[in-house]
Amino acid sequence: MLDVNTVVSGILILLYHLGKFYSPYFWQDVVSFFRVLHTGYKCHRCLSRKPPITLLDFFLAKVQKHPEKPLVLFGDETYSYRDIDRRSSQLARVLRDHVGLKEGETVAVFLKNVPAYLWVWMGLEKIGSVMACINYNIQAQSLLHALSSCKAKVLLTTPDFKDAIEDVLPALKNEGVQVFFLSEDSPTEGVEALLGQIQSSSAEPVPISFRANVTAESTSLYIFTSGTTGLPKAAIISQRKMLITSNLSGHLGARPKDIVYIPLPLYHSVALLVGVGGCLEAGSTCVLRPKFSVSEFWKDCRRYRVSLILYVGEMMHYLCNVKKTDSDRDHCVRMAIGNGMRAEVWKEFLHRFGPIQIYEIYGATEGNIGFFNTTGKVGAMGRSYFLYKKLAKYEFIKYDVDKDEPVRDKNGHCIPVTPGETGLFVAKITGLAPFSGYAGDRQKSEKKILRDVFTKGDCYFNSGDLLMEDQEGFLYFKDRVGDTFRWKGENVATTEVENILAPLRFIQEVNVYGVPVPGHEGKTGMAAICLKKGHSFDGQKLYAHTKDFLPAYAIPRFVRIQDTLEITGTFKQIKSQLVKEGFDPAVISDPLFFLDDSEECYMPLTPQIFSTIAERKLRL
Repeated sequence: MLDVNTVVSGILILLYHLGKFYSPYFWQDVVSFFRVLHTGYKCHRCLSRKPPITLLDFFLAKVQKHPEKPLVLFGDETYSYRDIDRRSSQLARVLRDHVGLKEGETVAVFLKNVPAYLWVWMGLEKIGSVMACINYNIQAQSLLHALSSCKAKVLLTTPDFKDAIEDVLPALKNEGVQVFFLSEDSPTEGVEALLGQIQSSSAEPVPISFRANVTAESTSLYIFTSGTTGLPKAAIISQRKMLITSNLSGHLGARPKDIVYIPLPLYHSVALLVGVGGCLEAGSTCVLRPKFSVSEFWKDCRRYRVSLILYVGEMMHYLCNVKKTDSDRDHCVRMAIGNGMRAEVWKEFLHRFGPIQIYEIYGATEGNIGFFNTTGKVGAMGRSYFLYKKLAKYEFIKYDVDKDEPVRDKNGHCIPVTPGETGLFVAKITGLAPFSGYAGDRQKSEKKILRDVFTKGDCYFNSGDLLMEDQEGFLYFKDRVGDTFRWKGENVATTEVENILAPLRFIQEVNVYGVPVPGHEGKTGMAAICLKKGHSFDGQKLYAHTKDFLPAYAIPRFVRIQDTLEITGTFKQIKSQLVKEGFDPAVISDPLFFLDDSEECYMPLTPQIFSTIAERKLRL
C-alpha cells in the first residue's frame, strides 16, 4: 500500500511534467509570478504603515545593522553606511535651517556620478523634499526649462559646471532659484559654497517630524525622460514607485554581499533606482564610476571584485569591440542587469567574458508596468505569460506608423495583435499600476494616455514602443513610434531637436528622424532640411549651433537637403519614407552631408564615406 509521502511525491512529479509539457518555461513563470506577488506585498505592507516605511527607512535600518560596511567605493575613496547617513543629516539641517527649504519643495541636483549624489538624496528624503535629477549634459534653454517644469527652489551643483551655471544665473535669480556649489569655495559671484556649512553642521539623526507629511504617493524624485534633447519632461516618481523599483535587483537575485558597478549616469533611472536604490534596499555596496570607460571597465571590476554590473546595450557593444585579451574572463562578475542589448552582442559577450547571468529588463521611467527576462533567452527583453498578464493588464495593439496612431475597429476600439506581429505596448492604468505623469505640463501627461482602448472609459499608458511577442511569450523591442528614437542609450525626441535647429537663418523647414547605422545600437539622428530662398546650406554654422544647444547624443549625424518636405493632409511631416531611404547616396539624389568632427563642419557625404560607415570602418 502506498504511503502519503509517495503519493504526494508522485503528484508533484506529475504536475512538474504537465507544466513542462504545457510550456518549457511554465515553472519558471510560476516562480517569477510569486516573486512579483511577494515583492508587491512587501512594498504594499511597508507603505501602508503610518508613517510609511520608505526606501529611506531601509537605508537607516542598514546603517544600524552594519554602520561600517562600505556603501560607496569611488576611486580610492570609501564611504560607509554611517558616513553617508551622517553627511546626509548634516545636509538636511543646512537646507532646512540655513537655506529655508520646506517639506515638499524641490531641489534640483546637477551633478556627475559622485558620492555626494547619495548623501544629497538621503538628506532630502530626511526632510521630505523632492530631488530633481538633472541631466548634466543639458544647458541654456533646456536647463532653464527643466528647472522650471519641476518648480525647483534650489539648485545644487559643483564648480565643474561653472560655465553652464553662469550662463543661466541671471534667469535663475529672476525666478527665485537659489544656487549653491557643494564645494569649499565658490568661483562664481552670487553662488554660495555650501560644503563648509554642511561639514560643521550636526550629524545627529534628523527627527521624523521633519518628514511628517510623507505618504506612499508623495513625490520623491523627478527623473527627466525623452525630452533630454531640448525640452526635458520631469517624470514623477512616487515613494511607492521608488521602493518597488529599488526592489528589482533583489527580485532578480542580487544579494547583500554583492558589489554593484554603476558606470551609468545617476540621473538615469536604472543607475539611481535599480543600482543605488537596490544597494540601499539590500544593504550591498556600489562602485561609482564618473563616466563609462571601455579601457577601465574590467580593470575596475577586478580592482573592486565587482559581482553585479548595470548596463545599456551600447555599453556591452563597446566592450565586445575592444581587442581580446587573456584576462577577459578574469573577473568576479556573476550578474548583469540592464536593457537594450542586441542578440548578437549578447552572444558575443557571453562567449568572450564567460557565463554571466544577464537579466534584460524593460520599463519606461514614467511607465506603470515593466518586464524582465529571467530565463536567459538571448535577445528577449522580457516575458509575457498568462498569470502576469492577468495581474498587470497590458496588451500589444495594432499601430499605423504612417498615421502615427493606433488602429481602431468600427466601434472605435483598439485591436490586439497576434503572436509574432509587432504592436504598440499599452498598459492599463489602475490603482495597482498608476501613471503619475509629468510635472509642469498636464498636456504632456495626457498625451501618454490612450482612452477607450477596449471599453468605453478605460485608460491605458501609451509606452510609445513597438514590441513583438513570439509564440513562446518572449518579448522583443522593435522600434519607438512617433517623434522619439533611441541613440547612445538616450531617448531623442525629434520635435524638440527640430525646435532647436529651426531658428537658424538658412532653414525654412526641418524634419528630424532616426536612421539605423550598421554596427550601432538604436538609430542616429538625421535632419531633412528645406532651405530658405536665396540661402545656401552652411555646414559650419549648423555644426556650431548643434554643439552649443544639443547634447552629443541628440546631434543629427546626417543632413539631407530637400526642395520641399513631404506632409500629410493635416500638415504633419512624414518621416517613414525618409527613414526607409536612410543616408545612402546611391538611393538618394538629394545633397547629403555628414557631421565631421575633425573639420568642425557638416561635409558632403560621398559614396566612399558611406561605404566606410556601412562597412563599420568609421564609427559614429
